[in-house]
Amino acid sequence: MCAGLPRPAWVAVPDHATPGAAAGYRGAMPHEWDAATYDRIADPQARWGQAVIGRLALDGDETVLDAGCGTGRVTAGVLDLLPHGRVVALDGSAAMLGQARERLAGSAGRLSFLHADLRQHLPLATGCLDAIVSTATFHWIPDHQALFGHLARVVRPGGALVAQCGGAGNIASVYRALDQVAPGEAYPKQYATAELTAERLQRAGFVDVETWLHPEPTPYATREDLERFLATVVLWPQLRVRPPEEHGAFVAAVADRLPALELDYVRLNIMARKA
Repeated sequence: MCAGLPRPAWVAVPDHATPGAAAGYRGAMPHEWDAATYDRIADPQARWGQAVIGRLALDGDETVLDAGCGTGRVTAGVLDLLPHGRVVALDGSAAMLGQARERLAGSAGRLSFLHADLRQHLPLATGCLDAIVSTATFHWIPDHQALFGHLARVVRPGGALVAQCGGAGNIASVYRALDQVAPGEAYPKQYATAELTAERLQRAGFVDVETWLHPEPTPYATREDLERFLATVVLWPQLRVRPPEEHGAFVAAVADRLPALELDYVRLNIMARKA
């Protein structure tokens, strides 16, 4: 537990998350998501998250960090595993945290929200966490070695890290399409291999490391569904540097070049323990 911190509001965060709170961040992330739309369409991420939290071995009274909680759909599952414990729901997007606050309003006393940047030193006490869980987040962090170091500092010795994110080969069809529509544009992502990830985790002070890739082809019922998902979740780095009137045509041009109404997701799975 995080000894010495006040309860129940044992992590100091603003009472109300606002989009402007992220204005001071630099670089590709954090990104202010369209959280309401994301919440409606992110069924794949929620499904993957349930599989990830199923790998958590908990007694029910621990303190767990959800690193990249999004709109709180997976966080709710973590809370279910902790009837006598606590969750810190962290995200770099104030809009996502606002949506999560609405979803999890009935969990006061067992849940704290933290608006923070995983690229930087986390505002948590050293060794204060029993476990860290994360889904669909780490691939947006450019420097995984620094990320794992930040996480290792705040989890106690023996504490678990259980995570999943995009891995090597993730949405390769989208990158091929992007190369035709907007050749040479940068795309902020870190789709690492299982082997390199294991090395980074060990260097950061984790042991009992297990990492592996698995494919998650994700079909969409209609072209409209696919384009909405692309615009909200996948192509925001391209759209945010284009005027709004060009967004629809840009997304359609990428979708035109995909081989099917499907995204070829590849997930990088992580299980490790702090030495």
